[in-house]
Amino acid sequence: MQSAQEPEQPGAGSAQHPLTPVEIRIVGLVPLLEPYFRGAAVSALMPEPLREAMDSHGLTPRHGAVLPQLLAADGPLTVSGIADRLQVSLPTASELVGGLARAGIVTRAPDETNRRRVLVSLAEEYRPLLDSFVARRGEPLLRALAGLPAEQREGFMAGLRAWVREVQQ
Repeated sequence: MQSAQEPEQPGAGSAQHPLTPVEIRIVGLVPLLEPYFRGAAVSALMPEPLREAMDSHGLTPRHGAVLPQLLAADGPLTVSGIADRLQVSLPTASELVGGLARAGIVTRAPDETNRRRVLVSLAEEYRPLLDSFVARRGEPLLRALAGLPAEQREGFMAGLRAWVREVQQ
């Protein structure tokens, strides 16, 4: 139990206890980011050929979530690796990859070391477009981080990684 003199610590609230004022302020920041993740905001930053490929094949933001994972990987990913990263089922990851492959945005190839696995890569013609898109999408975050002292940047990144872990559990 927290005394009146102790500072309020994030993480204390639960379904059984009301949130502290600090927790309310923290959680209240999250909806302020939501407009940045809406379709129109994302679409406006997307290079035209990538947007056209996504739109003409009826691809959704869920399909688009696969692309930065492929860009960030050190090589091709398996469908199960994509499912793990996105915290979706294997059939869902397979459907997402299938849509992206039909649009020509990704390529699929059998894994030479294990023929049961499929390796997924970005199609080379879309790699520079995706690089540009991810860079543009990341600008506000990177500017915010650049304005913080190194130890605050590390703390922010640690908090963000912890939040991702919690959401993925």
